[in-house]
Order: sequence, then C-alpha cells, then structure tokens
Amino acid sequence: MLTYPQIDPVAVSLGPVQVHWYGIMYLCAFVAAWLVAMQRAKRTNSPLLPDQVEDLIVYGALGVIIGGRCGYVLFYHFDAWLADPLWLFRVWEGGMSFHGGLIGVSLALVVYARKLKCPLLSVADFVAPIVPLGLGFGRIGNFIGGELWGRSTEAAWGMVFPQDPEQLVRHPSQLYQAFLEGLLLFVILYWYSAKPRPRGAVAGLFLILYGCFRFVVEFVREPDSHLKNELLFGWMSRGQLLSLPMIVLGVAFVIWAYCGARQTAPADQA
Repeated sequence: MLTYPQIDPVAVSLGPVQVHWYGIMYLCAFVAAWLVAMQRAKRTNSPLLPDQVEDLIVYGALGVIIGGRCGYVLFYHFDAWLADPLWLFRVWEGGMSFHGGLIGVSLALVVYARKLKCPLLSVADFVAPIVPLGLGFGRIGNFIGGELWGRSTEAAWGMVFPQDPEQLVRHPSQLYQAFLEGLLLFVILYWYSAKPRPRGAVAGLFLILYGCFRFVVEFVREPDSHLKNELLFGWMSRGQLLSLPMIVLGVAFVIWAYCGARQTAPADQA
C-alpha cells in the first residue's frame, strides 16, 4: 500500500482569502491550453489566427464552467436541485461534470465558429488536442483534494484517502484518469493532428478515445454514494452511460470525415 501524500487543499491563505490547489489546477489548465493553442494557430493549415486564440480560451472557459456545473447538477444531483434550485449557483460547494463541460464547450464553439464564420468542425478539430491538458490538470486537482477516489483494492499501489469515511485502501483512480484522459490522450491527438486530416476526424477521435478511457476507468472508480444503487444492469455507472453516446458519435464523425474526404478526392488520389 502506498501512503497518500496529505497535501493541504488550500495552497495559499491570505487572511480570509484562500487559494485552493483545485483552482490553481484550473489556472494551469487554461494557461497550458493557451500556450498549445498559440502554437497550433501558427500552423499554415490552422483555421484560427494567433490573435483569435484569446477569445477562444474565454469562450471555452465559460463553456467549461457553466456547462460543467449545470451538467453536475442535472446528471448527478437532479433531485437535490429540484429541492433547492439556488444550489446550482453555489459553485463554492464543489461539483463539476466533464460531460456537462463538454456540452458547454460545444455550445460555446458553435457561437464562436459563427462569429468567425468558420466551419464548426474545423474549430472543433483545432480545440480537440487542447482539451486533454485541462482534463489532466483537473484530475490532479481531484487527487490533491482527496476526492473522486476509486473502489477498494488489494493492489500494492492502493492508498487510504483521509476524507474517506470508510478508510478503505482504494485505487487512486484520479491518477489513472490524469494519465489516460490527460497525458496519453494529449499525445495521441497532438500526433494525429500534426498532419492534415479530414474535417471532423480529430474531434471524432477525441470523442472515441475519451469515451473509451473513461468507460474503462469507471470500473475502478467509486460511484457517488447516492448512485451506488442505480447502476444500469447492476454494473454500468452513470459515467459509463454518459460515455457511450460520445463513443458512438465519435465513430460517426470519423466515418463521415473519411467517407466525405474520399468522395471529394480527385480520381487519381481516391
């Protein structure tokens, strides 16, 4: 068993003002996204110019925060929201959902693409390799905060999280997700997007890989306490259920992208 590194969730305290590590991880995510977006915007085939990146990050940040919060409330705590509608706005109490954040970012990209008069899928392909950086930093923030831990395990790398009321040895599933959904997904998408691809293919690959990675990790991630008795078929978690449409949509995007590219290719290149 490994020892959980008990890091104070509050990184800096200045009188009544407290800066949490989770907030710092969000800041790191946005800075990393800006740096990578600026580098990608300098490519000759980029749909965005470098001076358009800052607006993109602002739109994306709003989509993440608003969509992530609304998704968490609607997907995971709908009953609590019905009992207390104002809970939606008490973001300081915690609670964000990736699937809600994805919907929020998608809607933000629709608005931004219309503003630029640029094809939506071109903007989505530009953004897709950037998203895993935010996911990775977010999961590290979950680990530091001692939240969203995994199921109990006898593995040598299991650990006890101080905030766990049962004090069981658990999978550090936050780190699994940081590696798969963050680092590995970023490397694959960055490599794949380095060469011109059919429009929609990069975004489709993101949906497929994230959905698969999340589906797999959910087997060792502890469901929210109020959802433990709501597993579909007795084993499928809410996170797995929400990931399935992503995988299906991603496959459809990739097929459509390559079929469309084949139909428009010159006869000697088909």
